[in-house]
Amino acid sequence: MRRALCPVENLYVAQRSRAFLSCALRGNVDPSVLAEAFDALTTEHPTLRSRIVPAEGGHALELLPEDERPRLIRREGGDEAYIEELNVPLPVGGPLSRAALVTTGPDTHLLTVTIDHTVTDGHSAITFMNALWDRYGELVATVPGQTPPAPVAEAEWPRPVSELLPAADPEETEKYLLRRVEETGAHPVELLAFDTPRDRPAGSEDPSEHRIEVRRLVLGAEETTRLRSAARDAGVSVHGLVAAALMTAARARLDGDGPRVLGCMSPVDLRARLTPPVSPSVMVASVTSHLQAVPVGGETDPLDLAREISTRLRESVERGDHFHEMRIMPRVPAHPALQMGSVIVTNMGATAAPRFPEGVEATDVRLVPARESYFPQAGRSPVMACVVSFDNRLAVELPHHTACFTPQYMRAFRDDVRTALLAFTQDAAPAPASAG
Repeated sequence: MRRALCPVENLYVAQRSRAFLSCALRGNVDPSVLAEAFDALTTEHPTLRSRIVPAEGGHALELLPEDERPRLIRREGGDEAYIEELNVPLPVGGPLSRAALVTTGPDTHLLTVTIDHTVTDGHSAITFMNALWDRYGELVATVPGQTPPAPVAEAEWPRPVSELLPAADPEETEKYLLRRVEETGAHPVELLAFDTPRDRPAGSEDPSEHRIEVRRLVLGAEETTRLRSAARDAGVSVHGLVAAALMTAARARLDGDGPRVLGCMSPVDLRARLTPPVSPSVMVASVTSHLQAVPVGGETDPLDLAREISTRLRESVERGDHFHEMRIMPRVPAHPALQMGSVIVTNMGATAAPRFPEGVEATDVRLVPARESYFPQAGRSPVMACVVSFDNRLAVELPHHTACFTPQYMRAFRDDVRTALLAFTQDAAPAPASAG
């Protein structure tokens, strides 16, 4: 059973990017029941028990044989378990999903779920994690002798989002592409130079010395509320404030005080903008992007920068540019500047954390993007930031490869972003006192 990948999905095959979700847990987790829940959901989602195979004109999804489909992996580990699982790839030809339950202590566990970006985006990945715990809760609540929850019939392959776009005049799409190419050519953006040593002879470095790591910024519930109040009072989006903080931190790492053109690449979710809308439970990549080049100087007011980013993004969505962006995505390899930002700011917004059954408590929930290749030989690259709020706590995850940016560099970058975000909240109204 196969399903051909559309041109947009074929791009993700080469990128080898993935969504990495995790829950740090305390309490009694039954591994066998969790494995049953994972099997049930992968049965309902054929993309999650598939592999990528060559096909005419590109690639296709092909169902894995029963003995090769992904199953919950059970193992023991310690503090390094998170980074170890983050660095496990999903190679072409293998399963497009992976789940691991790591026992980290007498009463603690770490659940990780990895899904290939070819078949998911941030919203559907989070929805899958939540559905996994919902199914687990249903199974553990089943009384002995009671009929367990009925399995859902195997679903058909989901249609590619690129086939669900509204009709468009090909000439208009071509005009849009030419305008975008002209704009990016006229305003090339600057990237941050890697800070790792470059004096080793070519080929002398052991790739195993390096790995993907994550620097993380988390605001507490009151700080998050203040940031939202600051955005509302200023008439900007929270995304605009976070993007401005990231671009300000990036500008501080470039020479001089004069304006330097920086690019901010923001995701645009298509699910709610299609007719009919596509449910977050459908496991497909349903996201495109908006890139804007903005001159940023050493004296640029971060709030003015946030207003510009918010306004440009809003106006782009109002024009329907996101549909054009999806249509021209197959042309990006010929024009890589179309998606070249100094910072890439993915934003899932405020998201509900999974609902855990009695006896299981989550001490942390995270979403981090990762990929196979970070190209240290390029010497510079965008900085990736994944922004998501679980249970009213805004987190900015900054994944990086240690062959490109050192942990020290990214810690300082994170700290600068935190300082910029908290500066926005200084004049914001405090969170209302809770009753009682």
